[in-house]
Amino acid sequence: MSIKLETSKLDYFRNRQDKIRVDLYQGIVDGVAIGENRGSKIGKRIILLASFVGGPKDVQKRYTDIMTLVQKFGKPDIVLTMTCNPDWIEIKKELYPGEAAQDRPDLVARIFKEKLEQLKNELFKKHIFRKLSAYMYVIEF
Repeated sequence: MSIKLETSKLDYFRNRQDKIRVDLYQGIVDGVAIGENRGSKIGKRIILLASFVGGPKDVQKRYTDIMTLVQKFGKPDIVLTMTCNPDWIEIKKELYPGEAAQDRPDLVARIFKEKLEQLKNELFKKHIFRKLSAYMYVIEF
């Protein structure tokens, strides 16, 4: 399902290039100007908006956001990693007999998200370490 959503987003951008000001990019014109006359060698440029998660503009934006936080608040005091454990009791009790956690990515993702929300509540609202000046987190699959 994730791949279908990603493909759908990419198709959206591919089909609406005229609306996101692609004419500002001169890749094809520059290729022709240097004498390249084979279209297959020039390629087709697809511009992704910064709102497309994982695209180059999004990555650059996130990087500058993090660097801004570091400039303002200093280097991080805590780097915390949370990993999903397929042996969590919440996962085990929802599996059918003979089923493994990898057979139910929907269940694993939901339980991971719930545990992440609990951790965020402990860190950001209950201040189990101390009151935080700033924080940033990333979820990687």
